[in-house]
Amino acid sequence: MANIGVPGLILILVLALIIFGPNKLPELGKAVGDTLRVFKQSANGAMDDEEKTAAEKSNEQETTTAS
Repeated sequence: MANIGVPGLILILVLALIIFGPNKLPELGKAVGDTLRVFKQSANGAMDDEEKTAAEKSNEQETTTAS
């Protein structure tokens, strides 16, 4: 990910304020936050599914080897 820094963030916020206006900016921030939350939940769900599948395969191999 790019290193933006504080001056870059300030510039982005000023441009967003100019483009969207002060009334629309809170709604835009909320929408971005909601989108990021859903994305993180989906990513965590995919990782949990992978771990569960790997654990099941490991258990199958152990039972096959033990028999």
